Amino acid sequence: MAEIETFYERVGGSPFFADLVSQFYARVSIDLILAPMYPDKDFKQAAQRLQMFLEQYWGGPGTYSETRGHPRLRMRHGSFHIDSSARDAWLSCMRGAVDGVDISQELKDELWKYLYSAAIHLVNQPD
Repeated sequence: MAEIETFYERVGGSPFFADLVSQFYARVSIDLILAPMYPDKDFKQAAQRLQMFLEQYWGGPGTYSETRGHPRLRMRHGSFHIDSSARDAWLSCMRGAVDGVDISQELKDELWKYLYSAAIHLVNQPD
């Protein structure tokens, strides 16, 4: 019986997620709403965490949980002011990154469905 490939394997593993996250943070670094959330302008650590999280979520190595514990996304983002404007800015940056990666539209749609719902879930401030 054939083993079912994970999303992580279907998109090409770590190189895919490195590309996605790189494209995302290139956009975040110049976004007027999101960039100020990184006062030291060190996007490298944030990019590493996001890549580890996404890889683990999509069936790759469990490095995120091994190094940081349970993801607890809402708790970890609780100190950031995330209203609909911040959510929309994040989604815009991520949409550009998803559009920029080289995978099938079917895989992009699957990825986007999760990313969109995660962004909605992380809003923690009223407008």
